[in-house]
Amino acid sequence: MTAYWCEQALLPSGLAAGVLVTVVDGRFASVEADALPGDAVRLSGIVLPGLANCHSHAFHRALRGRTQTERGTFWTWRDQMYGVASVLTPDSYYQLARAVYGEMVLSGITAVGEFHYLHHAPGGKRYDDPNAMGQALIAAARDAGLRITLLDTCYVAGGIDQPLRDAQVRFSDGDASAWASRVLSLTPGLGDDVVIGAAAHSVRGVPVDQLSAVASALPTAPLHIHLSEQVAENAACLAAYGRTPAQVLDETGFLDARTSAVHATHLTPVDVGLLGSSATYSCFCPTTERDLADGIGPSVALRDAGSRLTLGSDSHAVIDLFEEMRAVELDERLASQERGHWSAAELLAAATVDGHRSLGFEDAGVIEVGARADLVAVRTSSVRTAGTGSSLETLVFAASALDVADVVVSGRQVVADGNHVKLDVAAELAASISAVTS
Repeated sequence: MTAYWCEQALLPSGLAAGVLVTVVDGRFASVEADALPGDAVRLSGIVLPGLANCHSHAFHRALRGRTQTERGTFWTWRDQMYGVASVLTPDSYYQLARAVYGEMVLSGITAVGEFHYLHHAPGGKRYDDPNAMGQALIAAARDAGLRITLLDTCYVAGGIDQPLRDAQVRFSDGDASAWASRVLSLTPGLGDDVVIGAAAHSVRGVPVDQLSAVASALPTAPLHIHLSEQVAENAACLAAYGRTPAQVLDETGFLDARTSAVHATHLTPVDVGLLGSSATYSCFCPTTERDLADGIGPSVALRDAGSRLTLGSDSHAVIDLFEEMRAVELDERLASQERGHWSAAELLAAATVDGHRSLGFEDAGVIEVGARADLVAVRTSSVRTAGTGSSLETLVFAASALDVADVVVSGRQVVADGNHVKLDVAAELAASISAVTS
């Protein structure tokens, strides 16, 4: 048994002082407020449940700082992304992903949803193990110290009625049936730190007559898709099918309480209603949506319609879920010219309990008996947080990833005093990125 004493901790009932937790077999065995620390490991500041990063493309981290050197669009950025995708191997992807996941752990992330579509060797040739790239990501997450939901992604078209081109051939299994066969071979015996979920890249990447096959391949697993990230995607969908992407997903059985619509930026009122009435999650990635000039999604309208918010760092222009949380509110202020749309408590729920549920970790994201023992201690005495009141608002509207001091995942401390206990994350990032961009 291991014990941790939290100066303050975010419990389901709210912030509490002097919280003593004990951990057995990676889960909280007891949670007691107003307790003495005794010989427990002390965690200072405000301790919250682990954060869930619900949308990640690990290899995009290699683009940070490199795609800003010239003017361009989402589509020119995509071409640079394909350049990195064209050179990765299982070994180099493992090295890069381990470093990226290490950066996530340092920022308080204890579970990641990896939207994985880089399946095959250059030219589309199959590796001897057809899931070699996915296995590399699973191994990287374990070695970095966080859980992973591998959202194995079907990507079989280069656009609506468009062939695959260049690096895209590495993404494709040929059709949704072949994709499903490969994914099903990946699922057995992976352990409780791994969830295998399904994803369709988008209505651009999967023809409409194959979407239902993706939705039904893993009928109880998380199901994710990029939705209406770009106006051009909506225009192409309307031209081809006479319906919006959300309407296409509704008609093919894709929208569901286990589904996450990633971005959900350019939606009609009808689209919002479809996501809300189906209890589909809306996964916003504000720092990436800014970086790629995607736009500002209707977060409040989606919430009011019944769609729960989750968060992701997506292309990893920034890895900081505190920034993602506050960006949802601040972007809504810019769009509406009004303040006060999202409370700190609501945004923390999106980053913790709701995020974990959307990834298939129903028993994580909350500090209570029986839950997975994840703890993230945030300094309240840094230059960013000092004097802010040590409140939930401190976490959402003042703190950053730099303020994370300690991280515990399933009862095991993986970050201590701001340092990863196993990895030299900065050195690994530099080496692994240099290997695929030089």
